[in-house]
Amino acid sequence: MSTTETIPTSHADLLERPALAHVATIGRDGEPQNNPVWFDWDGEHILFSQTTGRQKYRNVQREPRVALSIVDPDNPYRYLEIRGAVERIDPDPDKAFIDKMAKKYMGVDKYPWNQPGDERVVVVVRPEHTSQMG
Repeated sequence: MSTTETIPTSHADLLERPALAHVATIGRDGEPQNNPVWFDWDGEHILFSQTTGRQKYRNVQREPRVALSIVDPDNPYRYLEIRGAVERIDPDPDKAFIDKMAKKYMGVDKYPWNQPGDERVVVVVRPEHTSQMG
């Protein structure tokens, strides 16, 4: 099954909207780690930014399986859950991706919370299975 077939058309709109994706990863000792992220959809992959100092970055390097939950901002009873694997991690030295997400989510050209020394990457996830409600 292709990635586009994996995403149900009934919930594909959630991938284009400025909804948050709660991304769950698996920690070193098997514990779950979950937090919301801004994300993008390129038609095949879910993409999200991380700094290399974050736990989530360390988790996906060691264990590429992830789960994402995206709740419809207009209807909290409608959601899309995506399970998949990190296909690759791309460097983002000029912070172009996080700036693109700042435009999508905040309407500004530059991500306002960059810290000196932050090294950003783009985590690229290939969806493998979905479930949905609403």
